[in-house]
Amino acid sequence: MDDTYADVIRRNARRYRDVDAFVCGDRKVTHGEFLEQATRIARAFTASGIRPQDRISILSMNSVEYSLLYGACELAGFIAATINFRLAGPEIASIVEESQPSVLFFEGQYAEMIGEIRDRLSDVADFVVIDGEVPEWATGWGEYLARGDDETIALHDPQPDDLAYLIYTSGTTGRPKGVMHDHKYACALALHCAEGMNLGSHDRWLLMMPLFHIGAKAIGMAQQWYGGTVHLHRAFDPLAILTTIERERITATHLAPTLIQGLLDVPNIADFDTSSLKSLIYSAASMPPALLARGLEAFGPIFVQMYGQTEGILTILPKSAHVLDGNPVTLDRLASVGHAFIGTEVTVRDEHNQEVPVGEVGELCTRGDMIMRGYWNNQPGTIAALEGGWLHSGDIGRMDEGGYFWMVDRKKDMIVSGGENIYSREVE
Repeated sequence: MDDTYADVIRRNARRYRDVDAFVCGDRKVTHGEFLEQATRIARAFTASGIRPQDRISILSMNSVEYSLLYGACELAGFIAATINFRLAGPEIASIVEESQPSVLFFEGQYAEMIGEIRDRLSDVADFVVIDGEVPEWATGWGEYLARGDDETIALHDPQPDDLAYLIYTSGTTGRPKGVMHDHKYACALALHCAEGMNLGSHDRWLLMMPLFHIGAKAIGMAQQWYGGTVHLHRAFDPLAILTTIERERITATHLAPTLIQGLLDVPNIADFDTSSLKSLIYSAASMPPALLARGLEAFGPIFVQMYGQTEGILTILPKSAHVLDGNPVTLDRLASVGHAFIGTEVTVRDEHNQEVPVGEVGELCTRGDMIMRGYWNNQPGTIAALEGGWLHSGDIGRMDEGGYFWMVDRKKDMIVSGGENIYSREVE
């Protein structure tokens, strides 16, 4: 695929100019406005001396401005380096020190924390407040964007192999690692996710997952691919979600199973018209049959499970598998993570990187266009994770004869005793 994500943004501005691209509260931008405003931001980067492939750090909850910062990076070859806003100050400082951004954008609610760690962030030339009060050491959003008012400023035209994102892992296996993704990955992910979920310009996605997550970015890109609309929420509020689904005729959303339960626990859920909803994506855990039964009764057969990680996407459990028909095979597969996602190849491999027979346990591995380029400033980690051209997930699992995969454990949690593998879930 020779496209870049800049091509997607420009194409949408031509084809869907007046269709809303992103909505968050009272703030919204159409696809035409998205291109115009993101271009202005990209010019501001260039006017500030930031060069293509320099990093742009973002510390923010979901907002239209967050999406525009992503877009500015995509349009002109800068690298969006996202930060988990749930981290403590010292952890954020370590990530910023490693990624060495030229500018750090942050919401006003984080100003005090940034002020406390600012002395450690010597590579940051500009601290820009997206909203709220501006400290004396920072620059306001409007003031910074005014640097891009000169329309004669030339922008770099990104290439498919240019890096687009630096997304940090959650750190479940140690210190967070910076995962590098390029434009080729972005386009493949957007296309395959859009096709896998049958999205189009008529669709409206409610996205609550924080945009610093690759999962949220993937969903946003999939909806953008065919010119649809993304409604951003900043936190889980079940009543607000149900209200938005009814008012905006939302067609798809993503929630973890625990949040789906929170939605179903709303006493008057039946009073809301959710008939427009055609896809409810979940991840992070399998769907217990009792919860699925409640979900099917409330929303119908619209559930889809996706399994992946910051480094790459692996599998999907489609709507057709989310049935409670009494068939033991069907019920068993509800506990799986599904089959290989469109555009990917998934196998189970042993410690010598050899594929194991069906039913045997090994590491879940994937390859294709939707895996990372590697870890930022971590060549040993990159070599280990991409051994033999396969992305090694670190998850232990197995595959059945129908091509469905089950997760058994995390590789780091597996214990070898007497030559046998003992899994932490078995111990528990």
